[in-house]
Amino acid sequence: MTSSHDPAFHPESSQVGQDWDRLARHLAGQGLVFDTTYPVRQFSGGFGNLNYLIRVDDDLTVLRRPPPGPLSPGANDMMREARILTGLADLFPLAPACRYRSDDTSVLGAPFLIMEYRPGLVVRGDLPDPHRQRPDIGDILSSMLIDVITTLHAVDPAAVGLDDLGQPNGFLMRTAQGWAQRADRAWDGNPPACVPEILAWLERHPAPEGRAALLHNDYKIDNMILDPTTLAPQALIDWDLGTRGDPLWDLAVLLSYWSEPDDPAAMHALGQMPSACPGFPRRRDMIERYARTSARPVEGIRHHRVLAQFRLAVVFRQIFRRYRDSGETNARAADFDGLADGLMDFTTDIMAGRSD
Repeated sequence: MTSSHDPAFHPESSQVGQDWDRLARHLAGQGLVFDTTYPVRQFSGGFGNLNYLIRVDDDLTVLRRPPPGPLSPGANDMMREARILTGLADLFPLAPACRYRSDDTSVLGAPFLIMEYRPGLVVRGDLPDPHRQRPDIGDILSSMLIDVITTLHAVDPAAVGLDDLGQPNGFLMRTAQGWAQRADRAWDGNPPACVPEILAWLERHPAPEGRAALLHNDYKIDNMILDPTTLAPQALIDWDLGTRGDPLWDLAVLLSYWSEPDDPAAMHALGQMPSACPGFPRRRDMIERYARTSARPVEGIRHHRVLAQFRLAVVFRQIFRRYRDSGETNARAADFDGLADGLMDFTTDIMAGRSD
């Protein structure tokens, strides 16, 4: 049994409760046995979907559902995630198997899925013991991240039944427009003055969109589950934003979280990756690694970088707004308005060529 103080899980007192008896009755109607005697634990990572370790049919599984409250269009899509996981099962083994999905909102108040549980190590802002002192840790983790995403991008969407997922034509400009609309809502109709400047720059500097690939669409190190000893990847999780589009977008999203030692304070405040530690490559090195490993051109990557950094600023402002308006108790989110502003400033630095 998992220890009550395991940092991978919320303390029982701060878990977001669900109607577990109703879930048990629903699953029983589908021929599945939800063991209500096994203590349900809510995973502690992330600021979006709610994830719980539950026992179904004598196996540990993960239940995923959206957070409470209003959702951004296209986000937290459990039915999309279930479809992607099902499609990828044979050709991309790092995708956990989807065991059950339901869009019946009368059960938990939102669509949900149940997927295979793959235990392992999750790396976030700090390097984990006993790997902290390894001089090659930066190279191991960065190479792993590039290898995994190039493997995903090499999967033929048609071969996994996902060739109608999303709308790859015009993906980048449509993404920019969508995040501009989210920015307007996130800043209560008064977004930072630089937002129209960023959008105008993106329009003036379009990137040649590469051949459409399957995209994870929120690719970062804490969505990887690793073997605690070897650091070999065991799973890539959080597929609710998955789609098809320009593969450089996944790389740019990864780099939007990738802090470097001389970055501004906002990038270090992210706390999402240990990439500013000694031994980690720079963002420009990661771009070169991706180009070599994937054999894809990376011209025009600055367009993707600007757009991805802009997206991240809006994401953190959305999290702050949800904290402010819904009474969430996550104290970290109280500072995310300032973090979002700092990330927006960094976006303009990339746009102006002051940073890469």
